[in-house]
Amino acid sequence: MLDYLIKGGTLIDGTGSARRAGNIGIKDGRITAVGDVDEAARETIDATGKIVSPGFVDVHTHYDAQVFWDPDVSPSSYHGVTSVFAGNCGFSVAPLVPEAGDYLMRLLAKVEGMPLESLQQGVPWNWDSFASYLALLDGKMAINIGFLVGHSAIRRVVMGEDSGKPATPEQLETMKDLLKTSLAEGGMGFSSSQSATHNDGNGEPVPSRAADNHELIELAGCLKDYPGTLLEFIPSVGVFSEERQQLMTDMSLAAQRSLNWNVMIVTKGTRDIVKEQLKASDYAAKHGAEVKALTFAQPVSLRINLWSGFGLDSFPGWAGVLALPMDERKVAFSDPAIREKLVRGVSHPDVPIVLRATGNFKRMLVEETFSEANAKYEGRIIGEMAEEMGIEPSDLFFDIAVADDLKTTFLPNLGGHDDESWALRGEVWRDDRTLVGASDAGAHVDMIDTFAFSTTLLSEGVRDRHLLTLEEGVHQITDRPARFMGLIERGRLQEGWHADVVIFDEATVGKGPIHTRYDFPANAGRLYCEANGIDHVFVNGQEIVRNNELTGNKPGVVMRSGRDTETVPIPAFR
Repeated sequence: MLDYLIKGGTLIDGTGSARRAGNIGIKDGRITAVGDVDEAARETIDATGKIVSPGFVDVHTHYDAQVFWDPDVSPSSYHGVTSVFAGNCGFSVAPLVPEAGDYLMRLLAKVEGMPLESLQQGVPWNWDSFASYLALLDGKMAINIGFLVGHSAIRRVVMGEDSGKPATPEQLETMKDLLKTSLAEGGMGFSSSQSATHNDGNGEPVPSRAADNHELIELAGCLKDYPGTLLEFIPSVGVFSEERQQLMTDMSLAAQRSLNWNVMIVTKGTRDIVKEQLKASDYAAKHGAEVKALTFAQPVSLRINLWSGFGLDSFPGWAGVLALPMDERKVAFSDPAIREKLVRGVSHPDVPIVLRATGNFKRMLVEETFSEANAKYEGRIIGEMAEEMGIEPSDLFFDIAVADDLKTTFLPNLGGHDDESWALRGEVWRDDRTLVGASDAGAHVDMIDTFAFSTTLLSEGVRDRHLLTLEEGVHQITDRPARFMGLIERGRLQEGWHADVVIFDEATVGKGPIHTRYDFPANAGRLYCEANGIDHVFVNGQEIVRNNELTGNKPGVVMRSGRDTETVPIPAFR
């Protein structure tokens, strides 16, 4: 007898093939039959009028800490995501030594926008090896999750307070040994960042930014002996120099694995940048390597504030001020001389074009205020108000923030909502040099809503704008990332494969309104949205979501490289 019979639905199997009518049989965590199935089952689900697809795969999240207080891995699980990868950008939380815990907490709070009080109260920080970290999570997850080994964590554990300095040959060898051990214990690969936007809790560059090319290539080379691994990297912001292209190529060749870099922002204003960035894939391919760009499924709505300062701390002169204690920071932001210096930093010629809109005070929307005096500004554009008041937009920006104890949420006008930008986005999704899904779920919890990438792609990208067929859209978030990541027997509706299955309504699938939920430890808030049109979500043959309600089942696998993933050879080693 089957555990479940999903009957009467329209099957989209994930491969890009045309939809077809059919049933699905599920037993013991596997898909036992696809098509003309009518066996007896413990439960039959009527999927008439609905789409039955593989579970969605998210290759870029930061759920490393949240899994301790939220094993349902929300909101991803509600949006049909059944497998995720964390530990990206060099920011894993394992391996660990006691003296590194506080540093990593503050780093994650700063660079990935996780509430510090939640990290302090909601995470035990009681593991040491990668293996012991994974063991704490085994058997407790609603969805499948794998973790890359982060460069900054490795550096901090090995080098301690010297992790912001160049490594000695001896330290590099110790890092390599620790990385190899972590990969042998199930780490999904190696991640790192050279991004100028990544600063730690002290306002200093994160440890991985102190690494030279030799260190990056040597660490990447550790992967070649460990099956089912890959590389994730943030090379820089904007157009890549030939040196950066060569570095990514060399890392891929040393690892004998693919490398995906984060993140390609697609708007009509970045068309030329996108064209240049994609050349990194062409450059790598000529040398037998593989490099792919990770790109968003939607326009980016970035909410900024002077409390966390993320994004703003990449401008010259800002990081030091944003690292000050809150009382001192408020005094600094009230000082005309410091304001003048900060405004000069925003307009500095070295600031990449893709970051400039983040500091365009004139076009910013005041999204949310926290004091009675500031309520009148909410929902208005700073430039328009400043003109009425006869003051500089930057002064109004700082005045509002200081009056709100720096908590005011501002929404820069980043563009990308127009038809031309959406059309370009569709072209990029279809490009073999890209992957869709830079969700960043679990990070920047007060800033971004890209965690709903799957339902956004299927609604606005597919149904509303017709940039992809539904079969193509499902392929982009199921089989394609699963094959790239080397997931074994996941990503398709195929007999014998793991029963990760989503049943959804193509007419209503989408994301609900963005709102703030205060459900993190210490009552900290996060941006959140419900999923629309997702009726059922199955992971390993057990239902975890029914009609937007959790069932309480925890069938997810804490994945290990080489067991749950297999090596995907790059061209030079096929």
